[in-house]
Amino acid sequence: VQIRGYKVRLPLDLFVVASANPEDYTNRGRIITPLKDRFGAEIRTHYPLRLADEISLVRQEADLQAQVPHHLLEVVSRFTRLGRESTAVDQRSGVSARFSVAAAESLAASALRRAAITGEALGVARVGDLPAVVPTLRGKVEFEVSEEGREEEVLQHLLKRAVAETFRARLGGVDLAALITRFDEGPSIEGGDLVTSEEILRRVGPVEGLGRIVAALEGEDSGGESPGIVAACLETVLEGLYLTRRISKDEVPGGGRAVYGGA
Repeated sequence: VQIRGYKVRLPLDLFVVASANPEDYTNRGRIITPLKDRFGAEIRTHYPLRLADEISLVRQEADLQAQVPHHLLEVVSRFTRLGRESTAVDQRSGVSARFSVAAAESLAASALRRAAITGEALGVARVGDLPAVVPTLRGKVEFEVSEEGREEEVLQHLLKRAVAETFRARLGGVDLAALITRFDEGPSIEGGDLVTSEEILRRVGPVEGLGRIVAALEGEDSGGESPGIVAACLETVLEGLYLTRRISKDEVPGGGRAVYGGA
């Protein structure tokens, strides 16, 4: 500050935050010059560099009205990060944390809807709730002009990649032979956004190594005794096995349901 011609530097304990409108709104995409001049500095910003930070950000900011397992928050975070790398997405506008937060909240909303319709005591999000996320995210990201008309297709593809990456990262070293053998010995298993957790557990039946699967996806202190969490982990494994082409999957006409069977 300047007092009567004398410049005085004061030790200030301040944290300054500035925001900028997206490029497609102001044709700038940067902090406006008059505002930057007032800072007297150019500030470089970036998205979270580590996946763990991305997950923590979603957990902190999302208002979740139902339980979303940790491994599904990881799927959401990987989904966001893949969007930031996709050539189909307009990277000048970017894919902000609002994308992740909206995805997590939509997951929770789908689980809450299932609990209300089926009478489940506790809504717990599962992989079967992910398709409901895509339409809600369409307005949260800008695409390249060449992708016009394919927006939801692009998002669905990125979401499947996020599930597959989480499956490999979390369960790459876990023996899933007992579950795969289950499809050779018994009937197919139905999952989806209106199939209850109890129904999934009943159809799958006892599986050797189930505790290791839950621990790998949710951690040792996962509360794995919850039927909702166990069912969520099982459905994620089924989807991961399908995406890695080790079992088959058929979509039931009308949407919302899928049948997993032998390869």
